[in-house]
Amino acid sequence: MFNFDEVIDRRGSWSTQWDFVADRFGVSDLLPFTISDMDFRTAPAVQQALAQRVAHGVLGYSRWQHDDFLSACCHWMSSRFGYQPDADTLVYGPSVIYMVAQMLRRWSHLDDEVVLHTPAYDAFYKTVRGNQRQVLEMPLQRDRGRWRCDMAALETRLARPRCKILLLCSPHNPTGKVWTTTELQQMAALCDRHGVRVISDEIHMDMIMGNQPHTPWASVARSDWALFTSASKSFNVPGLTGAWGIIPDAADRAAWFQALKNADGLSSPAVLAVTAHVAAYRHGEPWLDALRSYLYGNFTRVADRLNTEFPGLNWHIPEATYLAWIDMNALGIPEEALQQALIQQRVAIMPGSTYGDAGSGFLRLNVGCPRSKIEDGISRLIAAIHQLQG
Repeated sequence: MFNFDEVIDRRGSWSTQWDFVADRFGVSDLLPFTISDMDFRTAPAVQQALAQRVAHGVLGYSRWQHDDFLSACCHWMSSRFGYQPDADTLVYGPSVIYMVAQMLRRWSHLDDEVVLHTPAYDAFYKTVRGNQRQVLEMPLQRDRGRWRCDMAALETRLARPRCKILLLCSPHNPTGKVWTTTELQQMAALCDRHGVRVISDEIHMDMIMGNQPHTPWASVARSDWALFTSASKSFNVPGLTGAWGIIPDAADRAAWFQALKNADGLSSPAVLAVTAHVAAYRHGEPWLDALRSYLYGNFTRVADRLNTEFPGLNWHIPEATYLAWIDMNALGIPEEALQQALIQQRVAIMPGSTYGDAGSGFLRLNVGCPRSKIEDGISRLIAAIHQLQG
């Protein structure tokens, strides 16, 4: 029904992943498995809605505060995750990270501390530090192939006098961890106990790969909170921009709109982003479920080939995201040496240190692409490792 094996040439489309790979890796024309967008066309329902809107020909100023958009977001949260938002609590912004930054400024002061589970999405570090707040790292630990958080250690951080915010990534990028409801409830109780507010980035909520369901923070929250997400990752439309979220407190919401509309002059959304969200959430579910199945097949190929070639890796498919987080430390290969060997094999894979010291020695490989590209990329990764092993 949907052809995810189709190879689409993205070169020459101003693609960050393909056309500007040299910006990060210093070399052009590498086969990229890097930033979080996919090599697939978006869902047919989204394509059709966008084509119809463009065919109208008038792309004037628009709004997002209307029933088409609000009801689509509420429907998606309710039908997929069992949480029914109040439409009056919804907010909109150009990106999830922009929205995170606004709430950081709202809920903390210069040099206050923000807890991140590490390794962490690199934009989290940049946003916290760029707003002159301090990152307080909470390293995740592996336990029998699963990632977990030491709740006692988390509490010691939340109890610090300058700790004001827990910036949660749920599901977690880059590890792919899906937080259990019990874990989320424990964190909610700890944040409530110590007066710590929570910003939950749930942009990967649609990309569940395993049996552990995603629980929105809204379902467990106690202290002040905000939840931000978008269809951009799951429906592969990040180039349109656009994100949305939930801010339940009326005063916080009023401050949000003051910053968005008046301080930053962003009162009008990108109309094609709104169009894409409505179409995705109303008509894109069959495509998304087929995509998730295909991506799981890609992960299976990565696991089969790497674990056959290097049994010591013992790599497990992540619970969520389309990002393979691979611990290369067992092979004893320095990260920089591996990166150089990968470039010699003409392939670009994100080094784990991009996501903080806790990611050193890992690779983050984007499997959001046709299977033929996965096979080619894994062959090049295997060749790079053998090259270093002599």
